[in-house]
Amino acid sequence: MTLRLASRHLLALRRRSEEAYPEECCGFLLGRPHKGVKEVAAVRPSANAAESGPDRRYRIPAEAYFDAQRDAGQRGLAVVGFYHSHPDAPAEPSEEDRAGALPGVSMVIISVENGRAGAARSWLLAGDRSRFDPEPLDG
Repeated sequence: MTLRLASRHLLALRRRSEEAYPEECCGFLLGRPHKGVKEVAAVRPSANAAESGPDRRYRIPAEAYFDAQRDAGQRGLAVVGFYHSHPDAPAEPSEEDRAGALPGVSMVIISVENGRAGAARSWLLAGDRSRFDPEPLDG
């Protein structure tokens, strides 16, 4: 599977990551899967509700997830992925990321070094939840 993210959406993720720094930002990727490609049609930010350590973790509130699902459905879309930033850390998933991820759902991570967005990478959790595999990011 490939995740296709328009340049305007990638720019929005990068800006949101810089605005949230030194904390993690997070949100949803709404789109349509079709013939091996998940085409992102909209990016929907979420509050980071992590009660401790929002600079090293994120938590999307349940109500934000329900709102994103409803919004996607009204647009004829689905939640095809999530995004979050890694302040002063690489764009690679952590063990905590693995614990909260869903197989088959894209996870875009944006590295933010000293307040400047850097690499953005997409990941897919393996079906047995043992590891993340890189997902091609077209954008």
